Amino acid sequence: MKKTSLALAVAAGTLGLTLVNVANAAFIEDSKAKLDLRNFYFDNDNRESQGDVGVGPAHSGQVREWGQAFQLNLQSGFTEGTVGVGVDALGLLGVRLDGGGRGDKAGQSRTPSALFPVESDGSARDEFSSLGLTGKIRFSKTVAHVGTLQPKLPVVTANDGRLIPQTFEGAQITSNEIDNLTLVAGQLEHARGRTSSNADSLSIARNGGLNDIPVADSNKFYYGGADYKINKDLLVQYYYGNLDDFYKQHFLGLTHTLALGAGSLKSDLRYFDTSSDGKNGSTAGRADGYIGGGYWNGGRTNSDFGEVDNRTWSALFTYSLEGHALSAGYQQVSGDSNFTQLNQGSIPGQGGASTYLITDRQITNFGRAGERTWITQYGYDFGKVGVPGLTANVLYMKGDNIKSATGDLKEWERDLTVSYVLQDGAMKGLGFAWRNASLRSEAAADTDQNRLIVSYSIPLM
Repeated sequence: MKKTSLALAVAAGTLGLTLVNVANAAFIEDSKAKLDLRNFYFDNDNRESQGDVGVGPAHSGQVREWGQAFQLNLQSGFTEGTVGVGVDALGLLGVRLDGGGRGDKAGQSRTPSALFPVESDGSARDEFSSLGLTGKIRFSKTVAHVGTLQPKLPVVTANDGRLIPQTFEGAQITSNEIDNLTLVAGQLEHARGRTSSNADSLSIARNGGLNDIPVADSNKFYYGGADYKINKDLLVQYYYGNLDDFYKQHFLGLTHTLALGAGSLKSDLRYFDTSSDGKNGSTAGRADGYIGGGYWNGGRTNSDFGEVDNRTWSALFTYSLEGHALSAGYQQVSGDSNFTQLNQGSIPGQGGASTYLITDRQITNFGRAGERTWITQYGYDFGKVGVPGLTANVLYMKGDNIKSATGDLKEWERDLTVSYVLQDGAMKGLGFAWRNASLRSEAAADTDQNRLIVSYSIPLM
């Protein structure tokens, strides 16, 4: 596994250059630093064997873990002049407080840790850490970053669903030279998983039970796109992503807010078109491990087995009024493969990924080949009744038409989130959250999950 890269070397070089200019007022005065604390309890219980997948006995996926995370964020300003330079640093530390790496009952098979790296015997490590450096250059309204990145874009989204966030290594340029238009372009080379101190090359998710086919990876993910704000209520987007030798993806998006009665209606429309690239497009290349997950009629005897082939569209509408927010939506996945984006799940120690789907919620993302999903959600902000900082949300998703060798399958997920953030006093900003979810599926393990999170941010400068 790769611990360093050219990107980090460039970032370190930029740090050395910047330190020469420490007397520069803007570099110092515009600097920011904070320490984010996250105390995380995770309880995941796979209630049954994985239905159509047929993996493991009941409760084989039971994981109960408790950890403490420390995230140090340092952001410098830019040196003065036509071209300004600066440097950012991200220090991450996860400490195990209890549990991890094994089942809780005698006779259970060992299960991977959800919060920590694991040793060869399956036990969770007591702690893990990483340091990321990012050099940055600003010219006019254009900024280039080289080193550790955490992109939040339709074609690549860093995951932050566990103790420590996922990070990437690469370079990105963001330009706002034209009013209301943001242009983004970049290349990623490696990812550091949310349960790892090490960086690895990039890959995508694949079906289980393919131990005779090697796991392939790539260190070239190219992406770019534009956000254009037509007016204050209407945003249109186009993005492109390409993981070399795996897939190409086009994205079109539109969000619109309409004043309706005493409230407002927000529309969120998304469309993805994803196809094979390079070795994933050939039978020989897929035999070498450049393979994706999904359902291909005829299974492994089909010449298209493992090829990325997906179109996904969705629409989500949210009406907000006096603290209430009611949402309804629909998503359709078409093609032989599952919805595909960067996913390190096939690489040991690098599991966990986010996708830019309206259905990517607490347990699963409802992105299987052929899947149709209906979504309903209700949220309330108790600040409207005199309890500022308290919010609650309940979500229900129902999917069907999932392609499989035994016919169409279905699943549903229910999520409940309650959070509270102190609004004043000595501990202002201290946050508490409870996230509860249940999944019942014919295509995956029936799962009950709870997450309890206490978070606090300490400004350092």
